[in-house]
Amino acid sequence: MKLTASSSVVLTLFVHANAAPTHPKQKQSSFKSHSTESLIAFGDSYTYVQGTLGHQNYTFIGDEFNFSFTPAQLFSNRIVQNLTGTAEGGPNWVELLTGCGVEDGLHNPRECDVQLWDFAYAGANTIEEAGFTPLHHNHTVSLERQIEQFASYGNPALESIHLNKKKALVAIWIGINDINDLVSTQGKNASFAPLYEKIQDRVFENVEKIYELGYKDFLFMNLPPLDRGPGTPNVNASLVASFNTIHAAHANDFQSNHKDVKVLQFDVNSVLNYVLDHYQDYGFKNVTDYCPGYNQPDILTNPSQYGCTDLDTYFWYNSGHLTSRTHEVMTKALKRWLLKQ
Repeated sequence: MKLTASSSVVLTLFVHANAAPTHPKQKQSSFKSHSTESLIAFGDSYTYVQGTLGHQNYTFIGDEFNFSFTPAQLFSNRIVQNLTGTAEGGPNWVELLTGCGVEDGLHNPRECDVQLWDFAYAGANTIEEAGFTPLHHNHTVSLERQIEQFASYGNPALESIHLNKKKALVAIWIGINDINDLVSTQGKNASFAPLYEKIQDRVFENVEKIYELGYKDFLFMNLPPLDRGPGTPNVNASLVASFNTIHAAHANDFQSNHKDVKVLQFDVNSVLNYVLDHYQDYGFKNVTDYCPGYNQPDILTNPSQYGCTDLDTYFWYNSGHLTSRTHEVMTKALKRWLLKQ
């Protein structure tokens, strides 16, 4: 289902007004989305894509037990696009943004108009720390480890094919597991702001490592409206807003301290809250629940067997993820916003 002309205009105006970067005015490196040649992504299940050399349902390449890889392995790897190729039942935002791996089948990132190199890991937290945000599985690669993996193996491989770092955009979307897991490990009455500060300190310590490799364009995504998820969410709107405010402050500080960098902050939360408030304008029928047969092999052709309408009419794919259709709506807004930057 496509956006209507009227809803497209409304969302365009909304994003322009509400998703602008909040960093201080200063002379900066300019970002030109039309000249971007590659996207290098880190994060969790909202960002991961399945690879033929990845851990099934978790990653494009490797895991904690298969941490290293050679350039030959990276370049022989293929993006897998099918119902389980992402955590969204179809293409997610990085695939839709680049146009890489959108169609069913296998895709070579090097043959895409905008190459997609995805090091995100489904289930990842920023930090692996017992009693704070421990690993979900023993094979999970945290954000810190993703960037360590990239610095040791991914970046040298990309340098070997002369990837143009001046035309590369580094995207980081992390925190969904962090905010939920902190409620579980610290209790609902904890003082969360200091914990969120610790998370963001570590995020940007690792962003610094990517900067030191020579990358200058960064895209940061804040938390979606997890407080409006199906069932009984772990977090409320106040916690989500606090996490996002602290994240934005750290991104602003990073920009202030690096005048040769372009920091782009996309306000996912405001955009998706707007879509939830006007869901019928975007073709959604259900924004409070998800289809119980979301992961069944015939769900796309026979949703009524599970008491569902088409998956594209659901905002939520399951209890913790957005549908591919929601990613499509969000990414259309993101593309328009990037063009204005």
